[in-house]
Amino acid sequence: MADKKIRIEHHSLWGGAWFAAWLFTLGYLDLGLVRGVLAIVLWPYYLGDALAG
Repeated sequence: MADKKIRIEHHSLWGGAWFAAWLFTLGYLDLGLVRGVLAIVLWPYYLGDALAG
């Protein structure tokens, strides 16, 4: 059991990129609190809807 190695990976770059995209969506589309919380999951939909029409 002592020969097993534990590997820890940090993916803060991709998490930071996702967070930056979410903040961009909130600012660009001027979303309120409730729609901003929904944008956590649905931000591609909100951007597509705004850019399509």
